[in-house]
Amino acid sequence: MEYQNLDQYKTPKGFRGRSALIVQLWRVVYVIFFKHSPQFLYGWRRFILRCFGAQVGKNVIIRPSAQITYPWKLNLGDHCWIGDEVVLYTLGPITIGANAVISQRSYLCTGSHDYRSSHFDIYAMPIHIAEKCWLATDVYVAPGVSVGAGTVIGARSSVFKNVPAGKVCIGSPLVILKDRIE
Repeated sequence: MEYQNLDQYKTPKGFRGRSALIVQLWRVVYVIFFKHSPQFLYGWRRFILRCFGAQVGKNVIIRPSAQITYPWKLNLGDHCWIGDEVVLYTLGPITIGANAVISQRSYLCTGSHDYRSSHFDIYAMPIHIAEKCWLATDVYVAPGVSVGAGTVIGARSSVFKNVPAGKVCIGSPLVILKDRIE
């Protein structure tokens, strides 16, 4: 078996979803106007995200230290909260439902590489976090995962498979502990 040979790697055409110019413009705007904006300017950050094609609901709270790779692949429902140092690695689409909370340092990762490919092919799969979910501190969510409505994922958990609605879960690998409302 041949392991990855990175001189053969090529990002697929159109993978980023916008031209190289727009991708670089986003990076500049993010660093200057988003990341360094005062914490209380939630409306300003919502405006910037919308200018770059994100679908952002009303009264979304997103901290300036949150990182968004490609905002045009992001959909944030009304009243959701995105905490400090959250990474929304939007190689593929990320949808976060209304009234959902993504707590500090959580990482939602829509893409990776195929370790079986000698070309180290990149892929992306969507992530869907339904309404009224709470992902506590430092939760990792893998590509292609859906978390059902109202589910709580405990701190430092890793989510590699879909999780049903209305559960309380914790761990790595994730274990369902109980129903959220018994």
